[in-house]
Amino acid sequence: MKANGSFPRTRTLALAILLACASHARGWAEQVPLSVRTDLVTVYQEAAKNNAEIAAARADYQARREVVPQARAGLLPNLSAGANYGDTRTELDSPSATLSRSGLVYQANLSQPLFRADRWFQLQAAEATSEQAALELSATEQNLILQSAEAYFSVLRAQDNLASTKAEEAAFKRQLDQANERFEVGLTDKTDVLQAQAGFDTARANRIIAERQVEDAFQALITLTNREYRSIEGIQHSLPILTPLPNDATAWVNTAAAQNLNLQASNFAVNAAEETLRQRKAGHAPTLDAVASYQRGDNDNLGFTNSGIPGQPIYSGDVSQRSIGLQLNIPLYSGGLTSSQAREAYQRLNQSEQEREGLRRTVVQDTRNLHRAVNTDVETVQARRQSIISNQSALEATEIGYQVGTRNIVDVLDAQRQLYSAVRDYNDARYDYILNNLRLKQVAGTLSPADLQALGAYLKPDYNPDRDFLPPNIQLQQTATPSL
Repeated sequence: MKANGSFPRTRTLALAILLACASHARGWAEQVPLSVRTDLVTVYQEAAKNNAEIAAARADYQARREVVPQARAGLLPNLSAGANYGDTRTELDSPSATLSRSGLVYQANLSQPLFRADRWFQLQAAEATSEQAALELSATEQNLILQSAEAYFSVLRAQDNLASTKAEEAAFKRQLDQANERFEVGLTDKTDVLQAQAGFDTARANRIIAERQVEDAFQALITLTNREYRSIEGIQHSLPILTPLPNDATAWVNTAAAQNLNLQASNFAVNAAEETLRQRKAGHAPTLDAVASYQRGDNDNLGFTNSGIPGQPIYSGDVSQRSIGLQLNIPLYSGGLTSSQAREAYQRLNQSEQEREGLRRTVVQDTRNLHRAVNTDVETVQARRQSIISNQSALEATEIGYQVGTRNIVDVLDAQRQLYSAVRDYNDARYDYILNNLRLKQVAGTLSPADLQALGAYLKPDYNPDRDFLPPNIQLQQTATPSL
């Protein structure tokens, strides 16, 4: 795995792959029988199309990006039109008279902002907010890649755990049968039979729990993708267990600082807060607009009157009126509102800067921790694999000692438990290595669907957990699972 690489700022590669194979994958998923094994990439594609969380995130992004046209509207012309119909009667005391006017007036008004500093900064803040929303969507899409892998390998982990638990149950059943046979011929006492029975009962209970865990893992996969699965392809033991490339924590930290999507989104959050502060301060600045209006209606309704008789129109009929000019507004005092809003924006800026710094520290910490985790996993997988061989040899030696009387039944049962515990630890180490690799790439901002495709090359279509939960060169003494 490499630290370098690029990731789209506003879209992950998820969308590209999704668009390329969406219709094919959907049709395939709906038509194939449940007996067909599903692979990792197909699970991810189904999640990308059907996951409720990602659908909500996309809707949220589409809503948040509308702040840009809304802010831009404050700098564009504003045109309105309307009509007014009225009937007005005025009574004069001296000279005694009654004046009336009525009619319909059409009007149109146009306003074009010429100098609106606050609205300009509002637009800049809106554009930064839109970029932030796009990056947060990309981070959610990228996280879906990891969620798909976690759900997929949780199923495999549970299946391997069930397989080892079934093998352990079979081994304890064999030990119980041997203890009963030895008791019947007088080679041992009832205590050995009871110890073997207790070990078998515990193994049986663990197997029942492991079966439920498999069903739970499949249910989590169904919840993620809204598709039902009965079997999935397993990972081969030939998967290379390699250290990160480059194996330098500082290089990964530098990559994360430059490409981590959440960290990039926080940068735009700070930019938006800076522009919002400028917008609030600009509330003290004067504004200048170009205004124009047009009216047409009855003469008396527009106020063209005879200078000798107030309210008496000069002539009857319709008239038109046009005006154009500049409108200057100088804010003097607004009760302290503008200053308060500026102070609030300053604190919001400080908040966003501190949140970005906190996120940066977390990203650095997670990157270094995951880098160490992957290196540890590499050594752990090898050690766990060797532990199986060592525990198997120890079990064989203990069984021989029990046969000749130098060991008791408790020693044998403990050795069996340690052997199958080593098997489960080995499989856990394998899956921890795979997922920690993906988590390291995610925090570095380089995780993409191509990483799932690379893992897909090591999936085994005919994977059988009861047979393949161990490396092919390691065979345990086991019998068929007893019918209970």
